[in-house]
Amino acid sequence: MIPQDYIQELIARTNIEELIGGYTQLKRAGRTYKGLCPFHSEKTPSFIVYPDNQSFYCFGCGAGGDAITFVKKINNLDYVESIKLLASRAGMKMPEEDDAQGRMRSRVLALNRDAARFYYSCLNSEKGVDARRYWRGRGLSDATIRRFGLGYAPDSFRETFYHLKGMGYTEEELLASGIAKKSEKGNLYDVFRNRVMVPIFDVRGNVIAFGGRNMGDEKPKYINSPETLVYKKSHTMFALNVAKKSDSRRYILCEGYLDVISLHQAGFDTAIAACGTALTADQVRMLSDYADEVVLCYDSDEAGQKATTRAMDLFESSNTKVAVLTLPNAKDPDEFIKRRGAEAFARLIEGAGNTLEYKMAKAKEQYNMSLPDGRVNYLKDCIKILALEATPTEQDVYAGRLAQETGVEKKAIAAELESAAKMQGKRRQRQIQRDLLKESAAANIRLPTGISGGQALGIAMAEQQLMAAILKQPNLLNYVKDKLNPEKFILPELREAFALILKRAEQNCSFELATLSGELSDAVMAQLSCILAQNYEMTFTEEDIQLYIDRIQTGQFQSKAVAEMQPNQLAEYLEQLKQRKRPTEHLDSIPD
Repeated sequence: MIPQDYIQELIARTNIEELIGGYTQLKRAGRTYKGLCPFHSEKTPSFIVYPDNQSFYCFGCGAGGDAITFVKKINNLDYVESIKLLASRAGMKMPEEDDAQGRMRSRVLALNRDAARFYYSCLNSEKGVDARRYWRGRGLSDATIRRFGLGYAPDSFRETFYHLKGMGYTEEELLASGIAKKSEKGNLYDVFRNRVMVPIFDVRGNVIAFGGRNMGDEKPKYINSPETLVYKKSHTMFALNVAKKSDSRRYILCEGYLDVISLHQAGFDTAIAACGTALTADQVRMLSDYADEVVLCYDSDEAGQKATTRAMDLFESSNTKVAVLTLPNAKDPDEFIKRRGAEAFARLIEGAGNTLEYKMAKAKEQYNMSLPDGRVNYLKDCIKILALEATPTEQDVYAGRLAQETGVEKKAIAAELESAAKMQGKRRQRQIQRDLLKESAAANIRLPTGISGGQALGIAMAEQQLMAAILKQPNLLNYVKDKLNPEKFILPELREAFALILKRAEQNCSFELATLSGELSDAVMAQLSCILAQNYEMTFTEEDIQLYIDRIQTGQFQSKAVAEMQPNQLAEYLEQLKQRKRPTEHLDSIPD
């Protein structure tokens, strides 16, 4: 257990808006900061950072917590590893503690490194003749093979296992790495057999996983490492450890490992690929830290085109410029370069169109432009695209181009565009209103299964307000602790949090949000952050606390007028409390 005073000092040394600002662009909004959420794709910012209580909350996806929670979630780390990262960032030495998982992570990384060296040595041994022939058949030079650490897993069920065990690694470590699996009889065997091997590195240069490919037509063609303590595919970009060394801020996003390796050999040193079956928001966020522009270079087949569309959608919420490469007469970059050469590929990169041009070109492919009906439908599709995604300047430029393509006057196209843009603006306003409704206290309450009704909703809202009061004004706990048992709570997450706070108080320990994250789940931390966000401007009094306690204890307020309020009236009343300027002003608002 890491001492609480250490956690408090760490949080005190951590500037949460600076920490989070390293992952998403934040803009000051009064005493808070607002930006696009780094945990989901969005166009309208709904992610708020609250420096006063060192927390964050996204009203779009519900992610929330403190600095430790953020580091855990954004980097896919456990609690102790997150503390280590923040401590390193703050220049603090880690206290002595038992970190079994951290030691296992270190051992798995060392094991992966030694496995990669073993596979490379096998490639260059007598048993690797066919594997060397395969790599060279793909046009790869010895220098490229060395640069990417390519190798060969021998055709054996236990050769890799025996080699690594002989180096001192345990069976538990071999299983944790994904290098070995356990048979039904309980024996360990090699996952990768008779395959050419591609090691996958993280941005720090650690080997975290492997991809193994058959050299023939056997199925499955590819076997990849499972997710482990050190490898989460949705957080990993292949070859980013190499690409980040380039002076260029224009990255080329490909579909597969071999495309990336071929492009690097041809001199395109910012080629990368997403690990996993599809690009994720986390990978987009990671790439945006290194790239000002990303050129999408997926295969030309149907799957590649779907991947292109998905990638464009994900990049819409980032500040990264996106271009889309079309490969003429080739299914992938590797094939194009082999046929046409690196110079021709470089010209393609320079001429890559933006996402608007790509979407308009795809729309054009659907219609016969020689027919009036085809041109009209093409125009309708393009106007929808431009109204939704283009700036006024872009709309003017593309209106002129559409006029030339279709023979329709630019003035008529511009009028249609203006009308469509206004309609789109109204839709955005309606969406903003819907988003605001999501922020209300009642909208975020999820009653446990089997509990329903307006009275239960009112009790749950009182529980939320009580927790907000205690977290914002810890001195109010003295008024609560002897009057309320956690078992009275109907929301299990808040029951757990309240019990922990009481325990901390008995031990004379702090119970601010940051000190709770080591013992509460991310889901509970997100709920507490939501409650704090909803009550950010609120000041609570003992009268408020008594109202909440009464409602939780008995299901009824002592004040008859408030007790008879419907859930929507209670929500409105609590909203009024947020707006008051004086601590006792709300007493005047309660009807007689």
